[in-house]
Parts: sequence; C-alpha cells; structure tokens
Amino acid sequence: MRKARSAVAAYALAVFTRHPHAAAFISSSPRYFSTRVSLNMGKSNPLVENNLPEPLLLGSGSFTRKLILSEMNIPYHKIVREIDERGLGDRSKDKPRDLVLMLAKAKMDHLINEIQAGNCNDDLPSGFTSANECVVLTGDQVVTHAGNILEKPDSVEQAKQFVTGYASSPCSTVGSCVLTHLPSGIQVSGVDTATIHFKPTITGDIIDNLLKEDAPVLSCAGGLMIEHPLTREHIDRIEGTEDSVMGLSKDLVIRLLGELRQKLLENAK
Repeated sequence: MRKARSAVAAYALAVFTRHPHAAAFISSSPRYFSTRVSLNMGKSNPLVENNLPEPLLLGSGSFTRKLILSEMNIPYHKIVREIDERGLGDRSKDKPRDLVLMLAKAKMDHLINEIQAGNCNDDLPSGFTSANECVVLTGDQVVTHAGNILEKPDSVEQAKQFVTGYASSPCSTVGSCVLTHLPSGIQVSGVDTATIHFKPTITGDIIDNLLKEDAPVLSCAGGLMIEHPLTREHIDRIEGTEDSVMGLSKDLVIRLLGELRQKLLENAK
C-alpha cells in the first residue's frame, strides 16, 4: 500500500481552502506530507520529455486537476465544453471503470468536434488554430460506496448521506484520464483507483462545517473533499495516491503520455 503524500494536497490546503490552520496542519502532519510545497522548482516538463506539443489543452474545469498539472510542471490551457453527463450511461448497471471512461471519452469527442468546427477559436491559446498540433486531456471521476456509484451530490442532504456512510465502510474513487493527439486523432486512456478508510468519527455535520468555509463540497464526487483539514482529521488511511483521490492520478498521466509518444512514433514509421 502506498501512503498518500501529495504536495498537491498541501498546496490545496494552504492556498485554496483558506483554512486558518492549514499551514500548521501541513507542517505537523508527516503521515500525509513528506515535503513542503515547491511548485515547478527544478522539475522537468513531461510534455517536453515525451516530445509532445505544449501547452496541454485541458478539457476540465476542476481546480484540483489544474492544481495537479501545475504540480507536475505540465503547462496547460483550459478549454471546456460541457456535456450532459447524467444523460449518459446507467449508474445501476455500468461498472465504475467503464462509466468514467465512457464519460471522459464523450467529453473528449464533444470538445474535439467543437475545436475542429471552429467553435473554440476565441478560447484557444493566442495564435493557436484548429490546425495546430496539440494534446487534449479529459477525465471523469466517481466515488463508489457499498456497491453504489456516487457522483456529485444533488443537495446538502444527499452530501450528508454520502459522508455518513463512510463512517461504517470505506469508499473508493475511480478516475479516468483520456489523452488525444491532434491532428492525428491518436488516443490513449486509463483508469486509476484509490480507497479511503475513514474513522467512525466522521458524520454528516462535516458538510455544514465545510460549507461555512465556502468549500465546494457539492462540486465533488461523493461529497468527498479529502484535501480539506476538516475532512482530513477523520481519515484513517488511504490505499492509493492522494492525487488520484483528488481527480487525476499523476502516475496515470505520466504512463499515458509515454504511451501516446510511443503510438505517435509507431504511426510515423
């Protein structure tokens, strides 16, 4: 089992949650954090390493995915075109891995169609056209608990129901990542999972406390916001990586970039 030690989460705690004790919590919690945050210092660019164009076009509005890419030193440009996620798939029958892959690919198909149709010209990087070489990233994530697939809660009450259940049995995150190279259309994809074991001390009341601090709980799959100190104090352990729980596995992104490079080389022969 890998312990979750993501500097990304530390950055999220100190900068994004505005929690008054976040910095102190990070420095006093070696169980979760091995280093202080040092974004983009002395790190290589995985796109350059794989001879891939930059910036990455990020088809996601998730602040944690942006945060993770920044921590990986991957330059990106956000460009999002929404789809009706709830109208796709069958949550009662689909396997979580199949569902998140299907949704990420649906987001990718829609975004690429919009780019190629010229409907994104105003949102593309300066000087960029649909004819430029680029790599596009989309993703999706669900939380699973007690055999059920949990997405973003529809209400505060539903978020409380989700969280209350985590006290009795662990929940898992299932997250997908899809990379597509343009103009070739070559695509790679994968899924990563992590399991969070909570202490029995966690209750639905935490949702009210998070909302008081303007935490975007209702925008998180399963109402799960492990990067916040109020949630973290109730975590017993995490099987997997914290960046995976937060929506984008760094290990998966690195692997997929390598796979994409290899496929492009094979295609060029």
